[in-house]
Amino acid sequence: MTASPHWSLRRILAAFALLTVLIAIASCGGGGGSAGGGGGIGGTGSPSTLGTVHFSLTDAPACGYDAVNITVEKVRVHMSSSAAEDDAGWSEVVLQQARRINLLDLTNGVLVDLGQTTLPPGKYTQLRLVLASNGSATPLANSVVPSGGAETALTTPSAAQSGLKVNVDIDVPAGQTADVVLDFDACKSVVKRGNSGQFNLKPVISATTVIAGAGQRVVGFVAPAIALSTTQVSLQTAGVPVKSTVPDGTGTFVLYPVQPGTYDLVIASAGHVTALVTGVTVSASAQTDINTTIQRINPPSTTTQTVSGIISPVSATVRALQTYSSGPTVEAGFAPVDASTGAFSVSLPMGAPVRAEAGSSLLFTADSSAASKFTLEASTGGAPKNTPIDVSSPVPPLTLTVP
Repeated sequence: MTASPHWSLRRILAAFALLTVLIAIASCGGGGGSAGGGGGIGGTGSPSTLGTVHFSLTDAPACGYDAVNITVEKVRVHMSSSAAEDDAGWSEVVLQQARRINLLDLTNGVLVDLGQTTLPPGKYTQLRLVLASNGSATPLANSVVPSGGAETALTTPSAAQSGLKVNVDIDVPAGQTADVVLDFDACKSVVKRGNSGQFNLKPVISATTVIAGAGQRVVGFVAPAIALSTTQVSLQTAGVPVKSTVPDGTGTFVLYPVQPGTYDLVIASAGHVTALVTGVTVSASAQTDINTTIQRINPPSTTTQTVSGIISPVSATVRALQTYSSGPTVEAGFAPVDASTGAFSVSLPMGAPVRAEAGSSLLFTADSSAASKFTLEASTGGAPKNTPIDVSSPVPPLTLTVP
């Protein structure tokens, strides 16, 4: 039987209409992005109504370790700071293959790419960094190598399987990309457990949005004598470090990315007094140069005094603050707390700290009235407990209790 020309035309038009519908569905489906081996699970909508979030990872200095390894499986974000892991509304970057990263490779502005994904535009206030768990396979997913020691498993909190929670403030515009760098502070995140030879991960992570590639970067130079992994360089505001690093072998230090603003630059090096540069301005449009190679920062050497003790609870943190006679107060040392015993120890300089104003020439002057004077600040996240100490003479072991 021969089909009529009109019947054939109707079938062709119907097929064409079906094809048009299928194309429309495909173009409006859920978006997913990838970069650096990451795959995304995001929102739905057209490219003009969706935003993109891109994640990188960096690290502050690690004290007392030759390596701190973590294995990242995915990064999740949510608009609600109180959302549970199983709630709707999560967007995530899932790495196609879990990535093992030595955090100590990521100082001085070095970043590792974790990938990106599309998602509904808006403000995201919760982020979760999901780590792989340690198993029988080698190399270990998460581990530490104490200086001169052997690789040891790093015990991660149970929350690592649902994600290490970070409070963030990420604005994702429609049709644009929010570039977010996660700063994993290895020094403050790894804690020893007594004499067991074991270590816990107590994650200290912050997030910074990169506004423009040209700025948000502070560059400077320290003297070769303190171009060591034990020297810590930090930008601080109101005595709280916001970005830290160690100088490389040439004495160069790079702090990146940093939110635009004005900061105090603090150099703390074993056997040397605290050095402070005030009024360091960071912009989004240009690099901030602290000094040149012919005017390297070289704090005077000094003898030190070790301050130690026991703190309760063992979840508390201890840091040493030093106040200049005309201000400000800066963090001059950090004391890791043993996760089993609560023991802590920090070495502090006895000499007069020095300070200079940011500018074309750094002229450091000594603040004799602040010599040897510190405050130990102990905290569990609430109101801190402050204990004044003077290290001009030996300090008896301290017993601290944080309410």
